[in-house]
Amino acid sequence: MAINPENIRNFCIIAHIDHGKSTLADRMLEITGTINKINTENQVLDDMDLEKEKGITIKSHPIQMIYKSADKKEYIFNLIDTPGHVDFNYEVSRSMAACEAAILLVDATQGIEAQTVSNTYLAIDSDLEIIPIINKIDMKNSNIDSAALQINELLGTDVNDILKISAKTGKGVNLIFNSIIANVPPPLITNSKEFKALIFDSYFDQYRGVVVYIRVFSGYVEKNMMAKFFKNSNISEILEIGRLQLKREPLKRLSSGDVGYMIINIKDVSS
Repeated sequence: MAINPENIRNFCIIAHIDHGKSTLADRMLEITGTINKINTENQVLDDMDLEKEKGITIKSHPIQMIYKSADKKEYIFNLIDTPGHVDFNYEVSRSMAACEAAILLVDATQGIEAQTVSNTYLAIDSDLEIIPIINKIDMKNSNIDSAALQINELLGTDVNDILKISAKTGKGVNLIFNSIIANVPPPLITNSKEFKALIFDSYFDQYRGVVVYIRVFSGYVEKNMMAKFFKNSNISEILEIGRLQLKREPLKRLSSGDVGYMIINIKDVSS
């Protein structure tokens, strides 16, 4: 499916642990039809057993959603998660480097936490468009006005422009898509044929070897091309490329502006 690069949106979510980041991701996946609400477990992007056991999210895997707007235009939404814990500052900065925007998600019952402030400053330094959202407005002990004032103090945003949602019930989540389309710029598409990409995450697949998550900034990459790494000048064959949905979906090509994965013929993530 070919979608105009002008209709690509790459964004991350900034949120403290237990502020509803994974629940919001679940609702967005349901609205876009990426997952079926029936017989679907909660926090579907959580990969680690610890995350599923404790009901917290350390870091979700990236995922692509296809959204059809009211005017029938189709958009690619690439959600690239950021860890909410204080110990993952480097990982946060890598994820942000692959995005044009960040959703700032604040729990209406707890307000802005210190780590959220720190990550917000990282987003500002990365020149990301920030979309402020107050979550858990359905909770009895929510204090929406207080959370809005805290966001106003942090960003200078008009409190009336802050989205108020309940990720649990789905109330207001639809508004987020419209805000992303209206306020987030598409990725800058260059005419350069030289392939340049950022590796913002990786993991080891015991059957396929190293899988890297990439954001392409220029040129394109295809299966069976050779990849050269600047760190040590190693050259390895690209065995597979594709987009990230609930499972890896192979594609013929990833081009400038795209987010996806590469499986490279190496067996050590430190390479």
